[in-house]
Amino acid sequence: MARCRGHVESVSPTGPAGESAAGPHLPFLRTRVELFDDLVAETADHLRELWPDDLADVTFEVAGLPADPDPSRVERWRVDRVARSVVVYRLPVERLSPVPESHRQLDDEWQHRVLVEGWVLQAVGDLLGKDPWDLAPDRWRDR
Repeated sequence: MARCRGHVESVSPTGPAGESAAGPHLPFLRTRVELFDDLVAETADHLRELWPDDLADVTFEVAGLPADPDPSRVERWRVDRVARSVVVYRLPVERLSPVPESHRQLDDEWQHRVLVEGWVLQAVGDLLGKDPWDLAPDRWRDR
C-alpha cells in the first residue's frame, strides 16, 4: 500500500483500479501541533482582512514554550511592538487554559478553535492597544 494525500490506496495489481484498500477515503490525519499552527494562521488571516492597515506588516509565529519565560506569570503569547510580531505559545494555551466544566466534551474541535482564537485575539489586542472583543466582534455569532 502507498500513502497518498488524504487516503490510502491499494497498489495491488489484483484489486480493482482506484479502489481504496481501507474502504471509503479517509481524511489525512493532522497532529495537534499542525492543527494549532493552522488555527493561529487562520485567525491571523481573518484579522488581517478586518484590520489590513494595522496588521499588514505583523508576523505571527507559534512556539512550544517561551525561550526565556517570565517567572511571575504564565505567558501564552509575546508581542514585540518594535519588530511587529506576535508569538503564541502552544503548550501554555492548550494545557493551562481553563475550560469550564459545563463545556468539556461538548464539541472538542470547536472548543479548541475558540480557545486558540481567543488567545490570538488577546495577543493582537495587546499589540494594537485594542480590546480583543472589538477586533472581531462577529467571529462566533454563527455558532
